[in-house]
Amino acid sequence: MTAPRAAGPAPRPDRPPLDFQPIVDLDSGAVVAVEIISPAPAAARSGSLEMPAQELEAIAEWLLALVRESAGTESLLPLVLPLPARTLMARDGFVDLVDSLLRRAGRRPRDITFMLGADLADLPRKIVVSGVARLRTAGFRCGFGTAMVRPDLVVEAAPFLMRMDPGIVSGVATDQRHATVVEGLARIGRGSGVYAMAAGVDTAEDVVRLRRCGVKVGTGPFFAETGWRPGGRVTPVPEPTAGRDEAADDGPRVTEFMVPPVGFDADTTTEQVLEAFTDDTALNSAILIDHRERPVGVIDRTRFLLSVTGRYGHALHAKRPAIRLAESPRTVPAWMSAISALRVAGQDTERVYDDLVVVNAYGQCLGMVHISDLIQSLSRS
Repeated sequence: MTAPRAAGPAPRPDRPPLDFQPIVDLDSGAVVAVEIISPAPAAARSGSLEMPAQELEAIAEWLLALVRESAGTESLLPLVLPLPARTLMARDGFVDLVDSLLRRAGRRPRDITFMLGADLADLPRKIVVSGVARLRTAGFRCGFGTAMVRPDLVVEAAPFLMRMDPGIVSGVATDQRHATVVEGLARIGRGSGVYAMAAGVDTAEDVVRLRRCGVKVGTGPFFAETGWRPGGRVTPVPEPTAGRDEAADDGPRVTEFMVPPVGFDADTTTEQVLEAFTDDTALNSAILIDHRERPVGVIDRTRFLLSVTGRYGHALHAKRPAIRLAESPRTVPAWMSAISALRVAGQDTERVYDDLVVVNAYGQCLGMVHISDLIQSLSRS
């Protein structure tokens, strides 16, 4: 989906034309990622399935330019970047080039989801499956930029994200036929571990109906006007009403205190986590996250440093998986109130938690909440 561009000065020749769109959790209203909308560079529009080396290089440089543009606005949220589906036919050299360039811009592969274009439906099945697997092996995530692909291909390729076209989403609140299609696609996504994302969400009624259909994230004009920039405000989503006693508690929701998590892959080494704690003295904890964005462990700064910096600690742990020093995460759902989250933090008599991990309905990590922030806010109210 390409949003209309706001009027303004023409972009510099070295600056790609782009728009930012918030990807919003439909339950909590939190912005969970930023999608960048931008046309492919002119040098990469030959139309042929087999892309020559100069086209692939132009696309890699274009992706680098998009990431650099986003760095001036918001560097913490994950990015969803456009990628012509034809690049799936390229060999490992293209993936290695993109990986190198984006790391140079300060982005790890796990921070990036490539939204494959609508030409995805024209590619041979084997190419799609192998191409998505190649990107996944390098640590990148893939999104299908259209739902107009065979459901069995979605199951076999297992992308991270599947976008429901605006033509399907429009009218979901009033047309039962549209709602049936959306619900079916969401069910396919849940069954195969694929995030279904609704594009073109236009009204609060759309949000409510999409939630009933099982869709968890969306983007569209309802959330933000043209010209939105990362860090800007988005329209609040309607309050959930179905069967959640904690949601009835007075006071703000826990997502109002949520900060972006400092996350690492589940197989990250102790040395890599130590480097993060050393570079950021204010960092209280880090989350270890699996390939489906679910938290599998939390590393507390104090306990971690005591283990690693003690006698023989570095020699024993540095090259080994950090998960050996992690603790089970204490999670709270995004719809929970702050006072209920505080109760959760105090339920364990053997362990005092400094941070809570906020998750969505799939158990996927949305952010962190510092217990100290909850106490300070609630004590003032």
